[in-house]
Amino acid sequence: MMKLAAFAQKSQTEGLEDSICTRLLHNLSMHVSAKVDYALRALLELAATAELDKAKLTKAEALAEAQHIPTKFLEGILATLRNTGFLVSQRGAEGGYRLAKDPSEIHVAEVMRALDGPIAAVRGERPEDLDYSGTAEHLRDVWVATRAALRTVLEVVTLADIQHGQLPKAVNKLLDTPGAWERR
Repeated sequence: MMKLAAFAQKSQTEGLEDSICTRLLHNLSMHVSAKVDYALRALLELAATAELDKAKLTKAEALAEAQHIPTKFLEGILATLRNTGFLVSQRGAEGGYRLAKDPSEIHVAEVMRALDGPIAAVRGERPEDLDYSGTAEHLRDVWVATRAALRTVLEVVTLADIQHGQLPKAVNKLLDTPGAWERR
């Protein structure tokens, strides 16, 4: 019997349809922190600005106002994004933030990891580091496959994809799957 992680890897390279990966993506409970949500929204604002003028700086207050984000909270997020290489900043009256890279080079997974650490940690640990015994022996495989399923979306979607509403085909297929928009 092929392990779940191998199924997820196979589905990632051969397409998502009718795979364990698709089922995992539709049935798992996922928590996106406010930090990640706010960061992506601010980065998308900066991506839109960069499309018009790559050198233009935008103040934290303007980003916060545009996306209805608490300014003080956003300032901490922007500092982390600057320290992890996503943003360039300049102080002073004419200061602000701009993207350090092209929006097509910034993947959702990278932003999530920069702010919250590894994707799909279990009790704060990486799934492959877990050791279960007895009847739970193969539970680690489920967590590793779940992480692989999340990666099939988060590691391929870029800011540019979101900004232009042109998600990768495999991601759009997931959106069209029956039940995708239903809460469970």
